[in-house]
Amino acid sequence: MAYKVKVDRTLCIGTADCTKIAPNTFVLDREAKAVVKKQNADPDEKILEAAKVCPVLAIIIEDEDGKQVYP
Repeated sequence: MAYKVKVDRTLCIGTADCTKIAPNTFVLDREAKAVVKKQNADPDEKILEAAKVCPVLAIIIEDEDGKQVYP
């Protein structure tokens, strides 16, 4: 399954945990907030794991039909 990943920048606090788990998908920008570097650049399970370690639930994952999978 190919996830669509979004980052809610108003929630992101820049812990960078997501960039450690899924470095091909997430990167921190100049404001030290996570952004999606490239969709589906890491395995789905890594992207989901990255979302789950976010302490403020700033990473939103949707399935191919646009249904929210996480959080």
